[in-house]
Amino acid sequence: MFENLQERLGKTLKNISGRGRLTEDNIKDTLREVRMALLEADVALPVVREFVKQVKERAVGVEVTKSLSPGQVFIKIVRDELEKAMGESNEELNLSTQPPAVLMMAGLQGAGKTTSVGKLAKFLKERHKKSVLVVSADVYRPAAIKQLETLASDVGVEFFPSDISQKPVDIAKGAIDHAKRKFFDVVIVDTAGRLHVDADMMDEIKDLHAAIKPIETLFVVDSMTGQDAANTAKAFDDALPLTGVILTKTDGDARGGAALSIRHITGKPIKFIGVGERTDALEPFHPDRVASRILGMGDVLSLIEEVQMKVDKDKAAKVAEKVMKGDDFTLEDFAEQLRQMKNMGGMMSLLEKLPGMNNLPDAVKGQVGDKAFNQMEAIINSMTPLERKKPDLIKGSRKKRIAAGSGTQVQEINKLLKQFMQMQKMMKKMKGKGGMMKMMRNMKGMMPPGMFGGGGPKF
Repeated sequence: MFENLQERLGKTLKNISGRGRLTEDNIKDTLREVRMALLEADVALPVVREFVKQVKERAVGVEVTKSLSPGQVFIKIVRDELEKAMGESNEELNLSTQPPAVLMMAGLQGAGKTTSVGKLAKFLKERHKKSVLVVSADVYRPAAIKQLETLASDVGVEFFPSDISQKPVDIAKGAIDHAKRKFFDVVIVDTAGRLHVDADMMDEIKDLHAAIKPIETLFVVDSMTGQDAANTAKAFDDALPLTGVILTKTDGDARGGAALSIRHITGKPIKFIGVGERTDALEPFHPDRVASRILGMGDVLSLIEEVQMKVDKDKAAKVAEKVMKGDDFTLEDFAEQLRQMKNMGGMMSLLEKLPGMNNLPDAVKGQVGDKAFNQMEAIINSMTPLERKKPDLIKGSRKKRIAAGSGTQVQEINKLLKQFMQMQKMMKKMKGKGGMMKMMRNMKGMMPPGMFGGGGPKF
């Protein structure tokens, strides 16, 4: 997410030299580079101008304390202004109304609106324990109605049937009446998208909004359209009283222009971001955490929340108990760890949230990428239960069979077994008094600067 902006700003902010104070002269070149980085990220020009102006006003003449270098002070100012540009804090959905709370989704075709309805329904059901009804008022695309029905089944919420022969207003009203009778907490109404903003579309969605009076009107927009996303959101906001934005496809957005432009141009908060295709790949938008990630400082809070929600605590506890007792850590345990990582979006999703990980060389990232982890899982799945318990049995002919079964080469089987043996040794060191602390000290020495206090900026 936002890799280009992260890389460019990271290089730029490293270049500011150490002085006793920050002056207009010694930050001029850095500000120019920051400006270019934001423009290349497709951030809207008014946002860039305001951002650079605010950073300059705050930075010039700031006294630098003994514990912080001028570069660290400057980075803190840039981080604060990034937060401010994106909205400073997370704004939750407003569901405080007589049930059912009606949420209406608007946006252009192809922005990920219907998928976002499914993700949001799952989010409300699992995190807020709400009973959710979803309905499609998109009478122009029968496939959209079927898609939402399938999604509702996948995430375990109720779908209200609709038909292309009906009027959108009648469909939505019918769904809300049904929700009242069946005591649903929330109704999410999916609306028709268009390939561009047009008068007919706006008139139809205005009529629908007036008829159902939703407590939340969320605009769904593709982050990869950059500052155009902010301009489209503004056009919708002029027609509808939007309450927030869902920014989709941020996992494929290397720039970040939409995230930094929307709040300034529309005045509306980004409430959620879509971070992948999975139905659980929807995250509340926290400007402070995203600002940290853009500056390569990680997002440990989101990582902790993800672990709490998606890790099977019972399975994790069993493995930990097994290791502490001194029992062997097996390839089956290793495969379980890989599955748990996949549940959290894969290894790269986890690494992105750790401080200093943008400093890792691309070759290292490739070795711990999702493709490599999928390959490892395929290799372990091609082994017999006995081989997973006793990897020493895996010799020549067995390696050939496993390679054929997993679509890999014998060299890759050897590499996995070597990595596993190293992990097994590490697990054995955790055993006994002080083992965990000793292992953490050893790991700290191997981490890149800035991770776990290993020499990076501290605020």
